Amino acid sequence: MASYEDSIFINCPFDPQYRATFHALVFVVHECGYFARSALEIDDSGQVRIQKIQQIISECRLGIHDISRTEPEPESKLPRFNMPLELGLFLGAKRYGDARQQSKSCKILDTERFRYQNFCSDIAGQDISAHGGDPEQAIKAVRNWLRANMPAVSIPSGSRMVRRYRLFQDDLPALCASLRLDLDELTFIDYQNIVVQWLAANP
Repeated sequence: MASYEDSIFINCPFDPQYRATFHALVFVVHECGYFARSALEIDDSGQVRIQKIQQIISECRLGIHDISRTEPEPESKLPRFNMPLELGLFLGAKRYGDARQQSKSCKILDTERFRYQNFCSDIAGQDISAHGGDPEQAIKAVRNWLRANMPAVSIPSGSRMVRRYRLFQDDLPALCASLRLDLDELTFIDYQNIVVQWLAANP
């Protein structure tokens, strides 16, 4: 397991429509030398979900929070607000936690930069980055944020990371086949392990 300083909590939708962006986020986190954490990493029916999320947040200095999923659910006609809730937990840990927790930093993502003012205006003043639903724009936004968090370290530009991600995507089907995995059935741990292996083989 990575250290507190190197761990990044990814708070985002898990639906199939968001999967491409989620995969891009995991890739750029590891490409920048960090370790991605997610609520999907633990499958324990004996653990209360909110406690699991709180535990992961407490173990991560950095967090990526995508609050773009605000569309109403087809059946309930209501939106799912898990992402803003988890962002609130992260900000609460930063505000009220001990010295280590107060060192937290996060990047908030949305499809449009100021759209949050219509559904979560209390976070006004936070630095929101827009990805427009494009995984490659999400890569660039996260890369630039991480660059600001490690000024003494040189990392490739966002465009270069996007090109690397395209190469990884080209290799992904063959990698899955070699590991006897179905591309459409990858778990978070499956995908993360493949990313780590590919980056090690393609420095």
